[in-house]
Amino acid sequence: MKTIRTVEELLARYGEPGEASLVKVTSVLTPAYRRMIEASPFVALATVGEDGLDCSPRGDAGGAVRIEDERHLALPDWRGNNRIDSLRNIVRDPRVALMFLIPGSNSVVRVNGTAVVSVDEALIDSFDVEGKHPRSIVVVTIGEVYFQCARAVMRADLWNVDRFVDPKSLPTPGEMLQAAKTDFDKDTYDREWPTRAARTMW
Repeated sequence: MKTIRTVEELLARYGEPGEASLVKVTSVLTPAYRRMIEASPFVALATVGEDGLDCSPRGDAGGAVRIEDERHLALPDWRGNNRIDSLRNIVRDPRVALMFLIPGSNSVVRVNGTAVVSVDEALIDSFDVEGKHPRSIVVVTIGEVYFQCARAVMRADLWNVDRFVDPKSLPTPGEMLQAAKTDFDKDTYDREWPTRAARTMW
């Protein structure tokens, strides 16, 4: 298999980026970028650590993150599976990348920067949902923010309901767990999961 080994080879194959690809990058949230991020209920959080890379889905009904100011985003860490892969990485290496999706929009917003895991009680309390609070808050300092070309979402036809996959045609969580551990009780897991998820959403 022939592969590219140098940046020079990449540039020779792809050429230089156009003006719009460069001027769209800012170090702070512009009003337009703020509106996009506020409209996004879903973000993928990428981190890097000594154990490798991680990309974690995060979402919230009121917006995936809260904008603290033009340089800072606050991402509550709601209940999950306690693997804390992203958090482990952040405390070892603060570099993060975020990709925001907005249902119905083909534009994607990306943020690169650094993060800390905050357990400040006042900050945690400010994310109250029916008396429940996240265990920590990932506070992101923006290094750069920009929108992504819409072609990928357009090619995927991501928001076309006529192309949505029937969940019944896919493996269930229990089936995927049993594939990794043959004696796993997939039927009990699948039966109990909807109730457990609803009870532990926040």
